[in-house]
Amino acid sequence: MAQPPVLPIATRGSDFSPLLREVKAAGLLERRTAAYAMAIGINVGLMALTWAAIATVGATWWVLLLALPLGILTTRSAFFGHDAGHQQIASSRKLHDWIGMLHGNIVLGMSYAWWNDKHNRHHANPNHTDKDPDVGAGVLVWTLEQAEGRKGLEGWLSRNQARIFFPLLTLEGFNLKVSSIRFLWARRRTHQIELGLMAAHLVLYFTALFLIMAPGQAVVFALVHHMIFGLHLGSVFAPNHKGMEMPDDDTNWGHLEKQVLTSRNVNGGLVTDWMMGGLNYQIEHHLFPSMPRANLRFAQPMVREYCERVGMPYVSTTLLESYRLGLRHMHEVGQELRAAN
Repeated sequence: MAQPPVLPIATRGSDFSPLLREVKAAGLLERRTAAYAMAIGINVGLMALTWAAIATVGATWWVLLLALPLGILTTRSAFFGHDAGHQQIASSRKLHDWIGMLHGNIVLGMSYAWWNDKHNRHHANPNHTDKDPDVGAGVLVWTLEQAEGRKGLEGWLSRNQARIFFPLLTLEGFNLKVSSIRFLWARRRTHQIELGLMAAHLVLYFTALFLIMAPGQAVVFALVHHMIFGLHLGSVFAPNHKGMEMPDDDTNWGHLEKQVLTSRNVNGGLVTDWMMGGLNYQIEHHLFPSMPRANLRFAQPMVREYCERVGMPYVSTTLLESYRLGLRHMHEVGQELRAAN
């Protein structure tokens, strides 16, 4: 497996302050509340139009075509919930919490508190197998140590994880709901509001579907909608860290090394930036998690130039290449199990 690179002496423990000062001076950390209000309003309006179209088409199988725009817009809602968790939108933490819960619990049926807990631990120690929940052993494994000794169904999954990765992403929309409910139910005394909001989501969502469609159509629509949502959301986050450096407890990195060496950018463009919500600038997002998402592309040239100046590797690839690198890493992790089988 890849080992952490040996950096030039000048970059070990690199000082993050000069880059931070440059980015602050450019105004890129300032809130863009009005722009967020407009973007959220547009997304809400498009979702309302989509639901109106669903009601108009009604109980025909053609309605399944509308699961595609609904899945894409649902992912956009997830982006806004993500930004609220990072305090990117406004100055009030309470307002952020309500924005996050409305987008997460009401629109997505996903716990805002669960997501924040998981995602903040990821940002604190990206790609650290003991501290980052995104690379902990589960259905998928990310290191040879995690794969060792897996047998039966787990062994089969590990041997074939690169092949089945994208099909598995279609289940992510369901996993978010199940994980959220388990998290909230274990803390039900202190998370009653979130439980109530999630219950409201389930009642509203399925009531709407069963009022508009025949029961079989409603079930199929819900399945297709969540499969598109899971695939889209997973495809946005998958290229960001998979196959990049994986530090351990002996790795002594500062903030710059920890965030840059474990992250990968996807080259931007009008379509790519929109579909990935700007999170294709993952290096910049990890260095400045409170930076408004729309500003990440403006920070990218500064960060890249600074990394070149201090001798820090900076990885940015095409979307397809990022998937290839991630899948190759997953394939290599399962190689020993395939050889032993």
